[in-house]
Amino acid sequence: MTTPPRRRLASARGLVIDIEPLRRDHDFRRLWAGQSINVIGNQITRVALPYQVYVLTGSTLALAGLVLAQLVPLLLFTLGGGAIADALDRRRVLFVTQIGLAITSLALVILSLQPNPSLPLYFVLAFVASGFSAVEWPTRSSATPRLVPAERLRAAIALGQLSYNGGSVIGPAVAGILIGVVGVAGAFAVDVATYAVSLAMILRIRPIPPIGEPGRPSLAAIREGLSFVRARRLILSTFAIDLNAMIFGSPRTLYPALALDIFKVGPVGLGLLTAAPAAGAFAAILLSGGVSRFRRIGRGILLAVAAWGAAIVLFGLSTSFFVLALLFLAIAGGADVVSAVFRSSVVQMETPDELRGRVASVHILVVTSGPQVGDIEAAVVASAIGAQLSVISGGLLCLLGVLVVAKAFPELDAHVVPGLAGRTRSGSPGP
Repeated sequence: MTTPPRRRLASARGLVIDIEPLRRDHDFRRLWAGQSINVIGNQITRVALPYQVYVLTGSTLALAGLVLAQLVPLLLFTLGGGAIADALDRRRVLFVTQIGLAITSLALVILSLQPNPSLPLYFVLAFVASGFSAVEWPTRSSATPRLVPAERLRAAIALGQLSYNGGSVIGPAVAGILIGVVGVAGAFAVDVATYAVSLAMILRIRPIPPIGEPGRPSLAAIREGLSFVRARRLILSTFAIDLNAMIFGSPRTLYPALALDIFKVGPVGLGLLTAAPAAGAFAAILLSGGVSRFRRIGRGILLAVAAWGAAIVLFGLSTSFFVLALLFLAIAGGADVVSAVFRSSVVQMETPDELRGRVASVHILVVTSGPQVGDIEAAVVASAIGAQLSVISGGLLCLLGVLVVAKAFPELDAHVVPGLAGRTRSGSPGP
């Protein structure tokens, strides 16, 4: 018996990313549109800034210093940024931080136009921009649940991942063209222009004031957020599983060695290795229609991280087949983004609005520091046993870590989202 065309069409639509938040939630659509453009600009700067530093110094240690200049403010200010997001109108905080980021990008344009640009000033501007981002990221994350109803929250998070990963594919490619055609200053100028679009969109959304009586940003407010996270084992489990995946399974710091010494594909191959996970994540998000209807998201997180670890092992074993290695990296990126959507959903749905900014700040610390620690771990192991074995062993440790986390946090596997079964995308009862 053949399937009716209408039912086949409905099934196909169910696989494609759910865009209901863009159709029905106007303020979310405006915030998402501004972010989508702005992410491309951010990625352009993420390529152009280290490029300029390396051109000026020819030193990889200078690049390490640039990473440190960007990491320190994230560690220092992110928790405070979450407290600010919970105490003030989140739209206003977003507007102010975007203004600050736009000014730092404009300063990069001016500095790059100088005949002999100052290297220390590049580090200072990188530090300042990262400080603004430390406040902007938890604010943006905690604003989303106020702009969409609960039944469309996972779809909204997936759309946010779509814009980020799409920008992560488009931005670096555009950056290479811009640097070659108009120079580094021109690349930074494009970033400034994207902030103009983002600011225009933020001005068009309604205010997002705190619910109830907000407290003032303070150390006590930060401690309250940390105490909440410690008391919620389900939230802690999502942080543990992500740290496991990134510390043991992330091979990104080894891409140069793998491209030049193992695959022997040169700089072009290095670019492909770098872009493959983002491309896989972008494809996975486009086919994430079922994410909003999946109830056992705790088990989904465990399975997605296990798929990430397995794909990394297979990537490490594919050193004779570069195209196959890229495919496994893309699969790993797809698994990672599914895990990210599920983990973010758990954190958002398990946190009351008055604490969302502070809990989001802890979440951001985890997802930013984990890959940094993973970079160090992979490089140290590679120095002892080689890059290929470092990748393979890291993937195997990630798989082992999934079992450890599942055993230590049984509530993660048992977690089921209530009240979503049998509902359609529109929120009406399903068949």
